[in-house]
Amino acid sequence: MSEQLEPRLSDFLRAARGRMTPERAGIVDGGRRRVDGLRREELAMLAGVSVDYYTRLEQGRSKSASPEVLEAIADALRLDESERAHLHRVARPAPARRRRAAKPQRLHAATQSLLDTFETVRRPAFVLGRGLNVLGHNHLAARLIADFDNMPPEERNQARFVFLDPHARELYADWEQVAADTAAMLRMDAGRHPEDPLLGRLVGALSIQSPEFRRLWARNHVHERSTGTKRYHHPLVGDLTVTYQALIPGDDPEQTLMVYGTKPGSPSAHALELLAGSPPRQQVSAAAPWCSDRCRSNRD
Repeated sequence: MSEQLEPRLSDFLRAARGRMTPERAGIVDGGRRRVDGLRREELAMLAGVSVDYYTRLEQGRSKSASPEVLEAIADALRLDESERAHLHRVARPAPARRRRAAKPQRLHAATQSLLDTFETVRRPAFVLGRGLNVLGHNHLAARLIADFDNMPPEERNQARFVFLDPHARELYADWEQVAADTAAMLRMDAGRHPEDPLLGRLVGALSIQSPEFRRLWARNHVHERSTGTKRYHHPLVGDLTVTYQALIPGDDPEQTLMVYGTKPGSPSAHALELLAGSPPRQQVSAAAPWCSDRCRSNRD
């Protein structure tokens, strides 16, 4: 199944308005509300546009909005930079003649060398491409997260792992947050490449096989790969917390180098030292519903 990825301004506006509370917007309201978030008239007032005009935008009856109006709406909704970029993108899609299927991505040899260098200082690192495909990794990342080498290239995907592999729920201590961020990052990529057939098939497969993904995808959240922390509950070394930093390697802005680190001398740093001497994790199992027969035969 291939999912229709063409993002709609109306869907994004409704979802963002539903998340915006009157309290955050500075609106005093002591009465009962029949809707989540702001009312249309409240948002229109905050953005300085007419209620009729905003309603037409949200209902898909108006196909155009100036950059100034979009910025006013973004301010009213308190959108962050990633959400603002997505808003402008879905409001002013590229003409059909300029849209092309995205080119396949390849990992540069210099980037793999950098991944291997991070291995020597006990830093798990991997590269995410379009659609959250794992384009490359070092051995410590495989020991921490999943044995990517035992997966065929088309199965090496962060979203597939998070939503379809039962090991992921055990591995991530904050699985719900990881899942929400993963769906939002995939939504961001879909906004950039609405006609990418591979991305469409990925979203379709996840929608069929994962009720959690369907729920999170419908929220219309977008999220950029950035920095933060992750907590793991690893079957070999127990609990550990890592910080991560997102970097852009080389000349492809749609490749993201994710580098994990720990506080020197901490229990988490000790856990990574132990992992560095362990064999890769056999994450991919017959229980993983998304793993193809070819994936399983690679392991046998």
